Amino acid sequence: MQLGKDFIKALKQIEQEKGLSSDIILSSLEAALISSYRKHRGGNQNVEVHIEPENGAMVLYEVKQICEEVTDPDTQMTLAEGEKMGFPDLAVGDLVRIEVFPEDFGRIAAQTARQVILQRIKDAERQVIFEEFSDRIGNLVNGVIFKSEGDQVLVRLNERTEAILPREERILAESYNSGERMKFLLLDVRRTSKGPRIVVSRTHPGLLRRLLELEVPEIQEGTVEIRGIVREAGARAKVAVSTLDPNVDPVGACVGNKGARIKSISSELHDERIDIIIWSNDPLQYVRNSLSPAKIVKVEPVLESEKSVKVYVRPDQLSLAIGKAGQNVRLAARLTGWKIDIKVLEPERMPTLQDLFEDIIKGEPKELWPDSKTEHDQ
Repeated sequence: MQLGKDFIKALKQIEQEKGLSSDIILSSLEAALISSYRKHRGGNQNVEVHIEPENGAMVLYEVKQICEEVTDPDTQMTLAEGEKMGFPDLAVGDLVRIEVFPEDFGRIAAQTARQVILQRIKDAERQVIFEEFSDRIGNLVNGVIFKSEGDQVLVRLNERTEAILPREERILAESYNSGERMKFLLLDVRRTSKGPRIVVSRTHPGLLRRLLELEVPEIQEGTVEIRGIVREAGARAKVAVSTLDPNVDPVGACVGNKGARIKSISSELHDERIDIIIWSNDPLQYVRNSLSPAKIVKVEPVLESEKSVKVYVRPDQLSLAIGKAGQNVRLAARLTGWKIDIKVLEPERMPTLQDLFEDIIKGEPKELWPDSKTEHDQ
């Protein structure tokens, strides 16, 4: 049976438009024709279909097993029937392939196989998309906003692939206008009955990590290592970095000349403020660094509480240490994993004549040199 030149042309067109290999398309078509043949014959025959991609030649076989006694004529035949059909030297248990030429099968096959073929191709497309993107979870992807649907924004990743940006993965103050191109973190890929469900994020710390890797060559090369990232997406983030190379300033590498690198990343993230701090294996020093840009006087562990510290700052540094609505200290606590209690350390002052006079009346001489107090007294 010949499917003809039109079939070959259609095969090439599907291969180009859908990005599917000819093997996938042919196997889908063969499976559809098997289903059509069984429907045409009205049985449960064991059928094989082979199609030659070069010329569109198609061969159909009914496969039957040689049995001593036939219980299913659709799939079995006796030794005598097999020899009568021209198959010599048969034994019980052998399989024979009988080429069949069903009358008017071409028209019936085209009618009944069409939907099956389309479904098989659609399934194969979905599989290709799933395999392409499931290997990229946690990576950076580019996309174009093309639709807002309820609580979800739809993003086109390429001509045939869409992703979902759920409300919880969107930067709160960011607008998502149709046609706008953005960078996203590929968060999840799952199979569903409607095809792969791809979820992207604009709020995940991994997005900031990937943008830093993209922008900072020292991170790509491994000279600078990212040790931790926390974000309040669109508002503020803290990134802890370190290096084993004494000739490299890890903070400077991330910030770039005149802040060019960090400004580029901040601009991509809706002007999110990004603090780059030095990671330390000394937890008290790490806490001190994490509260940047506030200047810290001292950090003391709270002995009766695990992973808890008191941080002392001058009055003029208090608002900076705490941050707007507690943002700075909250991010520092998340980054370090320590509970941080900010305390104000009042500035010391020299005693006045009035202080001395009052102490003489009380009979309590005043310390003339407050700096001589021990740290404990302070």
